[in-house]
Amino acid sequence: MTDLSRQVAEHLRFYGDLGVAGVSRDRAWRTRGQSQEPAPEPGPLVQIARSSQDVLASIRADIGEDCSRCKLHRLGRRQIVFGVGNPDADLMFVGEAPGADEDVQGIPFVGRAGQLLTKIIEAINLRREDVYIANVIKCRPPGNRNPEPDEVEQCEPFLFRQIDTVKPKVIVALGKFAAQCLLRTSDPITRIRGREFKYRDAILIPTYHPAYLLRTPSAKREVWEDMKRVRAILNGDT
Repeated sequence: MTDLSRQVAEHLRFYGDLGVAGVSRDRAWRTRGQSQEPAPEPGPLVQIARSSQDVLASIRADIGEDCSRCKLHRLGRRQIVFGVGNPDADLMFVGEAPGADEDVQGIPFVGRAGQLLTKIIEAINLRREDVYIANVIKCRPPGNRNPEPDEVEQCEPFLFRQIDTVKPKVIVALGKFAAQCLLRTSDPITRIRGREFKYRDAILIPTYHPAYLLRTPSAKREVWEDMKRVRAILNGDT
């Protein structure tokens, strides 16, 4: 008999002397003598509904007060320009990046181009407060240059979260950069303007940027055609 077998035999004799007739792996046997009352049923799960405004606030908090994810934080920007408007808007406008006025005020589209955008919105019988306005990039690039790929890579996920939170019926991409970024295309704005695209459960309509209209007033007619289409979709006249 091996030492291990001898030890097991001695243990069995010891428990036998104590009156133990055997062992069982059955959990109920191990807990015999304890209360057999069934455990109380768990109560209903309490789900806390978060408003779109709350979710947008959490996205803004995720960005932080002094975001340093890309190099723009050290290139002269003053503050984050997150987004503004109705958190449950049916219509959302997406621009490129903040300009000088936006960088000062912390609100997108407040300069001359923003004033023109307000008039465009009012032309379809809405107010700025009725829509949601944001940019692909949340910080002003130096000299208002185009955002660079690494800056877009770091910032656009926040725009996607804004879109998914607001859940607009229509998204208007303002200008070449915003349209190309959202649609993942290199097509010029002149080729994709006037068309409709399905995008994240919304209809995306690219059009000219208000800043372009300030330089090229003749393009206002085409933007008006785009906005009439936006109005028709919002009114269900599709």
